[in-house]
Amino acid sequence: MTMSHQPTILITGGAGYIGSHVIEQLRGRYPLVIVDNFSTGSRSSLAALGVQAEELDIGDRAALSTVFDKHRIDAVIHLAGSLIIEESVRFPERYMRNNVLNGATLLEVMREHDVRSIIFSSSAAVYGQPERLPVHESHIVRPKSIYGLTKLLFEQLLDHYTTHFDFRSVSLRYFNAAGASTSGRIGELPSARTRLIPSVLRAALEPDTAMHIFGDDYPTPDGTGVRDFIHVSDLAEAHALALDALLAGTTSTTYNLGNGRGFSVRDVIHEVETVSGRSFRTHVAPRRTGDLPELVASSEKARSELGWNPQYPDLRSIVSSSYTWYHKRLSHDIERAKR
Repeated sequence: MTMSHQPTILITGGAGYIGSHVIEQLRGRYPLVIVDNFSTGSRSSLAALGVQAEELDIGDRAALSTVFDKHRIDAVIHLAGSLIIEESVRFPERYMRNNVLNGATLLEVMREHDVRSIIFSSSAAVYGQPERLPVHESHIVRPKSIYGLTKLLFEQLLDHYTTHFDFRSVSLRYFNAAGASTSGRIGELPSARTRLIPSVLRAALEPDTAMHIFGDDYPTPDGTGVRDFIHVSDLAEAHALALDALLAGTTSTTYNLGNGRGFSVRDVIHEVETVSGRSFRTHVAPRRTGDLPELVASSEKARSELGWNPQYPDLRSIVSSSYTWYHKRLSHDIERAKR
């Protein structure tokens, strides 16, 4: 793709956890247009970065078209959507609407405005229960949750647009994003209690809070689920590299984003105890619907084709950055409550 101007990038869901870190990574590289409906996104994260977002839902076709009319958009990074596996089991219609139908509206508006480059925030949940580890991009996709299904359906819709409408897309299949920006400006909100590391930190730092271990009878070394954690700043850098490749004319493709090493729930608990210097109560609860015993990525394709090289691959770095951020936020909230 040859351009005579600096390309402008639309980021949907930019106020979210990953979105804010992508903005931090891209700010200064490209002009950015950010949209978010703030159903879960953080206004404070955008304020910390010194940026603003246009408040709209991408399912609102008229409002979205106005954004494309107002700005000369060249590519889209699509991060908006719903993302809690257990919730998707209970509210499948919400996930189909937010992750598939609203995404289809975005593609329709892009096509009408001749914008044909998109990076999609996908998920390792598309694989379901893996037959072999680590998981490569060529592994069969057989999602076990509605959430994973919606991610796969949108990937397939992108394939259709690539084939029939001359679109080019990069789907990034995240494994477990974690950590906080080393700048100290943004991180995962303490309210993100469905995610493992914030839940463990909350148990360590908030009195009378127990950490729930959802299942200790998995076929793993210590009986708890095993996941591949990737630092959110490394994840954001992968978006920047994928965007550079897309704007340079790369063909449509898919990349796994993980570290290639799995850590169990008990590994994370031990690391939080070490970093925080605190012990805390744990409580074993039943397995959650949709959870898998083990999921670990092969990200060799992203390393070789994008030149992606994660800078924070160890669990200590990830947990330490989360702990610093969480402690800072908790102290801020306590001080504010005293006023």
